[in-house]
Amino acid sequence: RPPCAMDWQVLTRELSLYLESQVRVGFFGSGVGLSLVLGFGVAYACYYLNSIAKKPQLVASNDRFCRFLEEYCPVVTETYYPTIWCWEGRVQTLLRPFITSRPQVQYRNELIKTADGGQISLDWFDNNDSSYYPDASTRPTVLLLPGLTGTSKESYILHMIHQSETLGYRCVVFNNRGIAGEELLTPRTYCAANTEDLETVIHHVHSLHPSAPLMAAGVSMGGMLLLNYLGKTGRDTPLMAAAIFSAGWNVFESIESLEKPLNWLLFNYYLTTCLQSSISRHRQMLEKLFDMDLVMKARTIREFDKQFTSVMFGYRSIDDYYEDASPCRKLKSVGIPVLCLNSVDDVFSPGHAIPVETAKQNANVALVLTSCGGHIGFLEGIWPRKCTYMDRVFKQFVQAVFEHGNKIFSM
Repeated sequence: RPPCAMDWQVLTRELSLYLESQVRVGFFGSGVGLSLVLGFGVAYACYYLNSIAKKPQLVASNDRFCRFLEEYCPVVTETYYPTIWCWEGRVQTLLRPFITSRPQVQYRNELIKTADGGQISLDWFDNNDSSYYPDASTRPTVLLLPGLTGTSKESYILHMIHQSETLGYRCVVFNNRGIAGEELLTPRTYCAANTEDLETVIHHVHSLHPSAPLMAAGVSMGGMLLLNYLGKTGRDTPLMAAAIFSAGWNVFESIESLEKPLNWLLFNYYLTTCLQSSISRHRQMLEKLFDMDLVMKARTIREFDKQFTSVMFGYRSIDDYYEDASPCRKLKSVGIPVLCLNSVDDVFSPGHAIPVETAKQNANVALVLTSCGGHIGFLEGIWPRKCTYMDRVFKQFVQAVFEHGNKIFSM
């Protein structure tokens, strides 16, 4: 019998037993209500197993990379079962920050200087108790890049660190300028296109531990920034490999999607206020160059970027900035192995804008595309408090690179 039939029978039997033990037939009359509930449950389960739970699409032109992933990162070839009661993309996106747990992580903060007189805040999880890698000089290191207004305190970052801790690895979180409580020393923050600060951080981390294997993982805008850096540097980087999660591939398409009425109401306006809040603390420094009253009137991310971000980084127009910030333009130049996870129902990165054909032209790139998962959602299990599908992809890929990476580096 096909697996779907097996799953359907198991789910039906479990549902029936649950209802028999938990539901009083008398409440439904002479068992008719129970039959209706059972029938609905069976129909929903059948729909879920046939239309929602699916294997991700693995896009990679390099057979060796594919075989490497199948052997050492098998989660990318297995059926993803989204949480049965919240599989829709918007719902997953909204619920993840509230549902998922927040593992306890003790950071060591480091402030490093930049060439223009600014400073960057790094949060280190040294994992000095690592039994797998007791020698700190050779302990594998993962550089983590949070999303648009995210810091080292985001639940998805904490979960990545928790996964890395169990494997014995060290982590360091790159907080964008002015976002993690540190002072802004110059009137400059950050954007998805300018990779100067990321380059500074990567070379700083590598210089501290030159014998330690180093890779990076970026989430949402952090993933876009990391892809733009890799497209710029090619093979000339200390990074062995990279993992990208829920990146916006084409900023024009992302912004258009986020400006649809429902998406503006659920996401765009809130994110715009988060951006404004992140710079309001530095108003005295920033108003030397910007009309902050105008910036604070923005009601969309596009308006904020037009009045603030694109001006800060010297773009002639908002379109020039969005063109430069779109990683799809630089994917062909990526020179190290990169695994990119996206959900095609992500309103921040619409499925039609994912550069599938471009990815097929670069042997270093593998895309993993799920049908559900939303934006940094990927919830699974009945009550998805802990590990998500994204966390499992991260853990398996990072371990694969650090422990078996030599099998793909000759690609």
